[in-house]
Amino acid sequence: MTTAQPNRTKNPALASIQACIASDIEAVYGVIEHALHSEVTLVNQVSHYIINSGGKRLRPMLVLLAAGLFGKIKAEHHQLAAVVEFIHTATLLHDDVVDESSKRRGRHTANAVFGNPASVLVGDFVYSRAFQMMVAVQNMRVMEILSHATNTIAEGEVLQLLNVHNANLSDADYLQVIRFKTAKLFEASAQLGAIISHASASDELALGQYGMHIGTAFQLIDDVLDLSGDAQEIGKNIGDDLSEGKPTLPLLYAMRHGNAKESAAIKLAIEQGGLADLDTVLNAVERTGAQAYVMELARVEAQAACDCLARFNDSPYKQALLALADFATARNH
Repeated sequence: MTTAQPNRTKNPALASIQACIASDIEAVYGVIEHALHSEVTLVNQVSHYIINSGGKRLRPMLVLLAAGLFGKIKAEHHQLAAVVEFIHTATLLHDDVVDESSKRRGRHTANAVFGNPASVLVGDFVYSRAFQMMVAVQNMRVMEILSHATNTIAEGEVLQLLNVHNANLSDADYLQVIRFKTAKLFEASAQLGAIISHASASDELALGQYGMHIGTAFQLIDDVLDLSGDAQEIGKNIGDDLSEGKPTLPLLYAMRHGNAKESAAIKLAIEQGGLADLDTVLNAVERTGAQAYVMELARVEAQAACDCLARFNDSPYKQALLALADFATARNH
C-alpha cells in the first residue's frame, strides 16, 4: 500500500510564515502518515485521498506557532497538531455529504469519488483516531479543550443546517454559526500550543482569543471569495453557498442595501437555492459594497487577533502569528 504524502503548501506567503516551524511541520506530516494507517483498505483510500487534496494546514500551524512563543516545540505538540488536522478533515468529509458538494480544493470531493456512506464512515474513523491520539498525550486539560471544541463544532453544523434557506437570518446569528463551526477549532489549536508548554491561564486565554478572531476572519473572507473569487484559485465553484441556500453575510448585507429588484433576487435565491439568477446576485453584492463591508469586518477581527499577542515577547513565532493575521484577510483563495 502507498502511504499518505500530505500536500506541502505551495503558497509563498504561507511558506514564509511556516519558515520558523519548517522542521516541525515535517514532523507533523510524519505523524499524520503513521496515524492514518488502517487494516481496512477503503479507510486508507478515502482518508489518504482527502489528506492529499491540499489545504493550508492552518490549525496545525497555530498549535506549533503558539508553542514556539514559550520555547521548545515538543513531540506532544506535533501529535496535537495532527489531531486538530484530523478533526478538521473529519468535519470536511461529513460537510461535503451534508452539502452534497462535488468539488473542494480543486478536486472532486471524497463523497463524489467514493460515495456518501464511505465518506461518513471514514470521517468517523478519522474523528475516532484523533481522540485516540489525544488521549495518548495524557493531559486532562487537552481533553477538556478538544472535547468541548468538537461538541461546539457539531452544534455549529446543526445551526447552519437550521439556517439554510433563511433569508431573515440576523448578522448576530450568522456570526454565531461561524464562531461555532469554524473559529472554535482555531481557538482550540492556539490553546493547545500553550497548554503543552505549561503556559499561564492568562496566556492560554489570550492565544485562544487570537485563534477565535483569526478563525472568524478566515471564514468571513471565505464567504466573500464564494461570491467573488476565481474558481481555479479557491478550488470550488463560485456561488456554492448560494446554490445550497446558505445565507452568508455578503448576501445578507446586499439584500438589505440593494434596490427592490436586487433584494428580491437575493431573497429568492436564499429561500430556493440554485444559481438561476446568479449574475443579478453577484452584481448586487458588488454594487452595494457588500464585499468591502465584510472584508472590513474581517480586518477588524484580524487586528483584534494581533492585539491579543501584545503581551508576548517578540520572536520569529510571534512575527509569524502576526503575518498569519495579514494573510487571513489578504488572500485570494
